[in-house]
This record gives sequence, C-alpha cells and structure tokens, in this order.
Amino acid sequence: MKKALVGLLFAILTLSWVSPAMAGIQGKSYKVTATAYNSVRAQTNSNPSIAAWGDRLKPGMKAIAVSRDFLGRGFKRGTKVKISGLPGEYVVLDKMNKRWRNKIDIYMGRDVQAARNWGRRHVTITVVKA
Repeated sequence: MKKALVGLLFAILTLSWVSPAMAGIQGKSYKVTATAYNSVRAQTNSNPSIAAWGDRLKPGMKAIAVSRDFLGRGFKRGTKVKISGLPGEYVVLDKMNKRWRNKIDIYMGRDVQAARNWGRRHVTITVVKA
C-alpha cells in the first residue's frame, strides 16, 4: 500500500513538472529553415515510407520532420503546426538527423520535383496543438 502511494505521488509530481513545458508551446511561433523530402530510398533509408517513430508516410499526408532541438522545446510525435505560406496544418511524424538545428523538413510524398521546387526557405511555424 505504501509503495503504491509513493508511486502515485511520484507520478503526479512528474506529470505536474512535465505538463507545463508541453502545454507551454501551444500558440508559439518559430522562425525556421524549411526544406522538403520524399519517401524515396535515395533520401532516407531502405524503408523510406516508415518515419522515425514508426508511422507509415503516404503521399498526400501533411507531415513534417523536425530537427531534434525541437524535441527539447516540447515538440513531440503528433504536434500540429501551421507553416507560413502553406495551407492547412502539418503533423510532426518524423525526426531529422541530429546534425540539423532549427529546421523542418516538409514531406512531399514521392514528388521529387515538387521538393526540388520548394528548395530551402525561411518560414514561420506556429504550434496549433502540442
């Protein structure tokens, strides 16, 4: 009984410590470098349709990969953002290589030409749902 109570108290304290950071990013905006990527082996690995958290990427999805420094800011799998200049909301479903900082990669299915046309841009992302 005492162990269960201590465990419950620990869980409550842990959640109260983590939750404000997670909720604190909703509505925040970040200026980032945005590139685009495709689900092709040349750009990813031998299974290009599977994202870092195991999600299956399909053409037409509004998904992004974030540089890992955003994970430390409270971004996580499923965070929804708006990207300046693009319609709709995008969902964080992938993580980028740890060498990148302050960057997102917009998923563009298998349309390599669309990704090339996008190139590298500076955009603002706004967190809709953390």
